[in-house]
Amino acid sequence: MKSTIASLDLVEFIETQILPQYAQFDRAHNMEHVTRVIRRSLELAAQTGADVDMVYAIAAYHDLGMSGPRAVHHITGGRILSEDRRLRRWFNEEQLRIMREAVEDHRASASRAPRSIYGKIVAEADRDISPETVFRRTVQFGLANYPEMNREEHWQRFREHMDNKYSANGYIRLWIPGSQNEKQLAELRNIIANTTLLRQQFDKYYEEELAP
Repeated sequence: MKSTIASLDLVEFIETQILPQYAQFDRAHNMEHVTRVIRRSLELAAQTGADVDMVYAIAAYHDLGMSGPRAVHHITGGRILSEDRRLRRWFNEEQLRIMREAVEDHRASASRAPRSIYGKIVAEADRDISPETVFRRTVQFGLANYPEMNREEHWQRFREHMDNKYSANGYIRLWIPGSQNEKQLAELRNIIANTTLLRQQFDKYYEEELAP
């Protein structure tokens, strides 16, 4: 049976040298987010039989590209991983190529399927589609990046994002059948289809995020 725990020396390296970098990112891409992606990635590794060390490192590096422009953060993150020579202590060049591609492929708006099971795992793990998480992260991102907007402008942005990404016609794609995300996406889409319910969710999280 494959291990579901990454190598202890790799874990020590990641926890001391890599994860602290997430403290500089916005609240939608912070330590809480990367920790959740790691946990979900390891669960999917156990389900699919993928290499646990590779999955763990991919998840840890997947959003480091947020140190640069968000639109290309997946490409930047892949480059950061592939250029980090410290990882050669645990992985060979072929593994690092697959890992770089997995980070590049994790973005929800990608027009094609990830190139390997590792890309599918991190893409799926990154899609925390529980309605509470999606709504809160969207409000957090808007407040952090568009502070000049008023409440109604934030609502319009929130609604457009929900429609463009998560609705029945949205661009999000799930890559591992039978995942918990399938059920949560169906629940999310039911709320999005009802503008009144969606506005109630926006108001709830908007007020919570602005509360002292």
